[in-house]
Amino acid sequence: MSDPLRIALAGLGTVGTGVIRLIETNRDMIAARAGRPIEIVAVTARERSKDRGVDLSRYAWVDDMQAMAARADVDVVVELVGGSDGPALTLARSALDAGKGLVTANKAMVAHHGLELAELAAIKKSPFAFEAAVAGGIPVVKGLREGTAANALNRIYGILNGTCNYVLSEMERTGADFDEMLQAAQEKGYAEADPAFDIEGVDAAHKLAILAAIGFGTRIDFDAVQTEGITQVRASDIAQADALGYVVRLVGIATLEDHGEGPRLLQRVRPCLVPFRHPLAAVTGPTNAVVAEGDFSGRLLFQGAGAGDKPTASAVVADLIEIARGQSGAPFSVPVTALQSCAAADPGDRIGRDYLRFTVADRPGVLAEITAAMRDAGVSIESMIQRSRDHDGGEVQVAMVTHEGPERCVTEALSLLEGSPSLTAAPLVMPILKD
Repeated sequence: MSDPLRIALAGLGTVGTGVIRLIETNRDMIAARAGRPIEIVAVTARERSKDRGVDLSRYAWVDDMQAMAARADVDVVVELVGGSDGPALTLARSALDAGKGLVTANKAMVAHHGLELAELAAIKKSPFAFEAAVAGGIPVVKGLREGTAANALNRIYGILNGTCNYVLSEMERTGADFDEMLQAAQEKGYAEADPAFDIEGVDAAHKLAILAAIGFGTRIDFDAVQTEGITQVRASDIAQADALGYVVRLVGIATLEDHGEGPRLLQRVRPCLVPFRHPLAAVTGPTNAVVAEGDFSGRLLFQGAGAGDKPTASAVVADLIEIARGQSGAPFSVPVTALQSCAAADPGDRIGRDYLRFTVADRPGVLAEITAAMRDAGVSIESMIQRSRDHDGGEVQVAMVTHEGPERCVTEALSLLEGSPSLTAAPLVMPILKD
């Protein structure tokens, strides 16, 4: 058998210790599948004395991460420190600059700096892999890079954040409102004490930017991702969606379009109404699912655990096995020099149906004001429901579903209503996902 692949591991949280346990538990099987042993030779973390439930005595402890990346007995650095910048990025740059391979689970770093790291990896002819950065244990990066390699992808979309999916599906199951279900998610460990990155859609946006670059062969552009979270979704919206034949899910959607002026990339993370019959409607709890639509493959669904120590560790070690085999390819499907630069698409060009919810003062003329704005902006209303929320003279919720039309018309209608004293809260707009 060939010489072992020697790795240095930075970050000993749940994923880092999961990697150690996985390599130790399945050592012989991993070696057989990789064609050579995979051995941890050095580790580092912020606290050396902390009990992590794994035996670290057989590995060299290195206090300086940069020194670890420069060690002659290290072939690949595994970065599990986290954060888009700071020590994680410094380590990643140092590892690649030293000619080492780099494996990371750091979605934020890849979304913000993946192009730079891929360019450095190409110069140094070093592998750079990040399967664990998107959707935990689901092999969606490999699936897009290899499984759909012969296809022109039309759309990539999915449920990319387990915290949001748990909150929304539990609101659906229990009828409870957002704040109550977020607290439940925190108590179960599905949400952080500060859940802003999850519930505001940033985590899903990181993953979507990575998937779009891989699936479409475009230069990664996180700043172009339009992001909206789930904090404004109410139990009444969930109930109304159910009555209409939909569930509410936070969905990241990327499409590459060309209307004669060159390719335009649309990347959005928004709560959407998903038809009962769509495969994403059945995805509940802290689960991730990604759909890729190819011109020859048709619709492909990747689904599974999107986070957690074991699924994420599984993805990290899968990358290591591929590197050990010498099979790691271009990080973003094509050589970094061949990645396209795409302008952002105009979301107003989107043709579709929408769910709109208004919270308004309960007084005569309000409904007429809303429908007049819709008429003047060219929005055709398919159905409308008015639901009392408080006592007489209090607030009323008005929900409507539009016929198919350009999104710019809905945007114009909301602009006409902006500042109206009849609206007591900002309107909520949720696109209706097409089958």
